[in-house]
Amino acid sequence: MSAPTTTIPAARRRPLGAVLRRPSSAVAFAFLVLLVGSAIAAPVIAPHDPDAQELGNRFAGVSLTHLAGADEFGRDVLSRLLYAARIAVTAPLISVGVAVLIGLPTGLWAGRRRGIVDAVSGRLADTLLSLPALASALAIVAVLGPGLTNAMVAVGIIFSPTVFRVVRGATLSVAEETFVESATAIGCSTRRTLWVHILPNIAAPLLVQVTILMGVALLAEASLSFIGLGVQPPEASWGSMLGAAYRNQYDAPYAVVPPGIALVLTVLTFNTLGDALRDVLAGRRAS
Repeated sequence: MSAPTTTIPAARRRPLGAVLRRPSSAVAFAFLVLLVGSAIAAPVIAPHDPDAQELGNRFAGVSLTHLAGADEFGRDVLSRLLYAARIAVTAPLISVGVAVLIGLPTGLWAGRRRGIVDAVSGRLADTLLSLPALASALAIVAVLGPGLTNAMVAVGIIFSPTVFRVVRGATLSVAEETFVESATAIGCSTRRTLWVHILPNIAAPLLVQVTILMGVALLAEASLSFIGLGVQPPEASWGSMLGAAYRNQYDAPYAVVPPGIALVLTVLTFNTLGDALRDVLAGRRAS
């Protein structure tokens, strides 16, 4: 008699495929691909120069020349939306990258070594988490100066305690597993144990947290650009476009619609993918 075969659920074999089989996450992924493609191809597909001013067309409505209208300087809104998509893609990557760069190694080390390292880093994380996030980011930007990179570095510093907590908690759980104890028993160094044995096994919760933080980072960038501390003129950002629309709401009451819809859809995309990834990975652990 042949040995019985074990069927591995598809969610365990291909987590990305399991995520994309959900209609909502498939639509979200398609929108994300479209967003990245539009950001890359903006110089080719944008109908106008995003910084070209035509003062005679101030607050022009939707037309064949300006498919999404024109702003207070007569600049084409659609072209600025397409170029601002670059900010929507790069800004979260910068901030979340800084957060992971700070929170991942400290969380791994604190969860594995514990002791004084865990106590000090934990108190620092609690202190940062107790402060209002936007106010803390404003204080950091005030020191570093306005600009997209400085603003996103500030947001990344504010996000780092969240990454630290997630990584530390997952590390504490994985560190009790037998394979980690075996690696220590055969003489593996702490560094090798952390990066070779523990990190691959905490990648799932870390990836979910990163996906969720991408949407929050985009909102943070829009908030800072809205008040003039993020992207600087004449560069376009959805947040700065919303700020301009707010200042001219009586002259162009519908100017908030294009950047507002783009911002909402992108944040929903990140959240939808994060929720789907969390559910799929939770199902893998349960099975």
